[in-house]
Amino acid sequence: MSPDLSILILDENRIRAAIIETGLREAGHTRVSIVSDMNGIVRRIAETAPDVIVIDLENPNRDQLEHVLQMSRVVERPIAMFVDRSDTEMMASAIEAGVSAYVVDGLRQDRVKPILDMAIARFNAYSRLKSELEDTRRALEDRKVIDRAKAILIRTRGLTEDEAHHLLRRTAMQQSARMGDVARALVASAELLLGEKSTGDEP
Repeated sequence: MSPDLSILILDENRIRAAIIETGLREAGHTRVSIVSDMNGIVRRIAETAPDVIVIDLENPNRDQLEHVLQMSRVVERPIAMFVDRSDTEMMASAIEAGVSAYVVDGLRQDRVKPILDMAIARFNAYSRLKSELEDTRRALEDRKVIDRAKAILIRTRGLTEDEAHHLLRRTAMQQSARMGDVARALVASAELLLGEKSTGDEP
């Protein structure tokens, strides 16, 4: 974990927050800040824009946990959470909400840095997987809309499938656009001008 990273500690208990802060500063981190009031926390996070977030709930009740988990779902940052007690449901909810490292009864000064390293590694791995899945989904959608656009060109301009494909690709290059976006524009125009119906299936 780079010492240049900014780290935000969310902890209503100032003594426990000091333990986390000391562990981080002894590991060489100087950009560490503490927030002890959880009200308006999403706005505070947006203002400080930390690279990593450490949450210490000590003995959380359901309302506290739900408040933090709602925040975790909208903040795309590596998050490490320390709690003194937990159960399977609580842990599952935290992981589902995007918490990268969930540590029960493990708040010790010497453990803070390796736990944050693990949180960052898990967050980065999840982000890569999410990006790969999004790329795959987009590629499948592009293929479907490109097939629809080619069918429109074949039907309206008398082109062969290869000619329609080359026309779409050439237009995309000329416009410095993605081929899928050019195909979407063509399909949208056909729907408007020609009454073509797009069902989302192959033509």
